[in-house]
Amino acid sequence: MTRSATETQALQKRIRQLAQEKDAVILAHNYQSSEVQDVADFTGDSLALSRLAADAPQHTIVFAGVHFMAETAKILSPQKRVLIPDATAGCSLADCITAEQLRDWKAAHPGAIVVSYVNTTAAVKAETDICCTSANAIDVVKSIPTQTEILFCPDRNLGAHVRRVTGRKNLVTWDGACHVHAAMTPDILLQGILAAGDADVYIHPECGGTQAAVDLIGAGKLSEERVKVLSTGGMLSEAKKAPKGSRVLVATEVGMLHPLRKANPEVTFEPLMPQAACPYMNQTTLENLVSCLENGRDEVFVDEDIAVRARASVQRMIAIGHTVSPQQH
Repeated sequence: MTRSATETQALQKRIRQLAQEKDAVILAHNYQSSEVQDVADFTGDSLALSRLAADAPQHTIVFAGVHFMAETAKILSPQKRVLIPDATAGCSLADCITAEQLRDWKAAHPGAIVVSYVNTTAAVKAETDICCTSANAIDVVKSIPTQTEILFCPDRNLGAHVRRVTGRKNLVTWDGACHVHAAMTPDILLQGILAAGDADVYIHPECGGTQAAVDLIGAGKLSEERVKVLSTGGMLSEAKKAPKGSRVLVATEVGMLHPLRKANPEVTFEPLMPQAACPYMNQTTLENLVSCLENGRDEVFVDEDIAVRARASVQRMIAIGHTVSPQQH
């Protein structure tokens, strides 16, 4: 659907009015569309936003993101009302493993510690020993005794990155992936890097080509100063330090370009794959944000027993630290 700039601004104004009337805080993930990010109170990664929401004075949380993110907010704010503009907005990565599959995997590896990426359902978090984000996964794994086997799920690419950095050969990965990041294969990533000339490169560790890029850095064929593997929060930190007039090739979901450009307007940020837009993230629109606030839909609930166990796995991670603060608007 095509809207004029005037229509977009009118919708955004209505959303801000409704948020005030309904005592709601609006959170938008970094991969949301630019117009949704711009109307939110805060943008960031899912865990940082959920932690912020727990401390926010508002009694209603509206999470512009995908379903597992709203679940995480509910887990950390059980006393608050959590809404998501479209409850059918799922996640190809979170869908890669179920709680039943994780229980079977644990049974085959007695004594192992389960580390789950926050990009998982509440039911999977409930079967997890400790959660992690892409920003703190290395610190989480380093906190576990070296002799202990680690089951890392669901992202094989992030898991491989963590195993490489930590040297933990007893870290076993689940064979899952985000379909958007998995499409950034070694060939596509390396072709993009070579075509980018002297541009810096930011690579999210979920990308399918991360290992190939790191191997070339290790072989001295790519510059470690130029090519960096970073979480979304790490990308924002690097962007703020990038020199005026420089160029950066960004290998992640294209929604991330908007916060990067806002963080440093003097730098040119270009997507590795312009078509790398998550269809689930883009299910949130200004129109269904208005409907969400007007009608109180779709509300997110988490079974109390699952929430208690899932909360414990998230809180163990929080105790380790290293999370990135959301951006306030």
